[in-house]
Amino acid sequence: MSAFLENQSGTDLNDTQITRRGAMGRLATLLAMGAWPGLTGCLAPSGKRSPVSSIRFVVTNDFHHEEDACDPWMRALFSQVGETEGAAFCFALGDLANSGKRSSLERMRDHLRLTEVPTYTTPGNHDLDVSPVEGLYEEIFPGRRNYHFTQNGWQFVVVDTTEGTAWKDVTISPDTMAWLDENMPNLDPQAPTVLATHFPIASTVRMCPFNAEDLLERFVGFNLRGTFSGHFHGQTKAMRGEAEMVVCVARVRGNHDGTDFKGYWVCDGAADGTLRRTFVAFVGPIA
Repeated sequence: MSAFLENQSGTDLNDTQITRRGAMGRLATLLAMGAWPGLTGCLAPSGKRSPVSSIRFVVTNDFHHEEDACDPWMRALFSQVGETEGAAFCFALGDLANSGKRSSLERMRDHLRLTEVPTYTTPGNHDLDVSPVEGLYEEIFPGRRNYHFTQNGWQFVVVDTTEGTAWKDVTISPDTMAWLDENMPNLDPQAPTVLATHFPIASTVRMCPFNAEDLLERFVGFNLRGTFSGHFHGQTKAMRGEAEMVVCVARVRGNHDGTDFKGYWVCDGAADGTLRRTFVAFVGPIA
């Protein structure tokens, strides 16, 4: 599942003044309604906007690699992702492994290389089944816990939303919040920004962390154009009032919403800061 939320109300949100205090308790609702007050069109203090150009990227999630029989599925998936014309990179948003085994994490690292573009992961709760996030996950995917990067003027923030192996009723860790507090001042508030997590952070989505709004509060005053998440295996779509989500691509896990199709997002960011996404069905092996 991935969640993407944007302004679809037609309202000019550049004129909306939202303080940090006023945003508390409202952030998840705003995000779920597609009314996040991004700062598109705002000028940097110098009077000039940072240069932004178009970018294409892919979002995948929740693979749950468990055994040798999963390998043909993963090879087919990431080979198909690698055929995405113009893709600059690929997100893989957690639960790479089904039970946290070293063999599964290492094979997923190798399968991700089939995309032939940079890949950016985040830990899922099942990636920690054998050891904590500081163990096997960080050994095999170093520097892929809390981090940010910029490409084509677009700013991407990836944060660890896990609480050990818990799969529901989670609280995002103080370490992650402290990392945000330390690093957000170094980011560009005017740059179109995308947030990526494992657990969904829209309040209307099942399994949203208890303190998701505390995380979102850190983005008040930033040009947040969308969020992508994993964990909930399903696809629900509503133009307003609910998050839009993409199904998982797991071989050994079904979809929470009862559907059986799999796929991923191809996302296109434009020079004007708008972000659009297209669902692409996975056509590889199913058995």
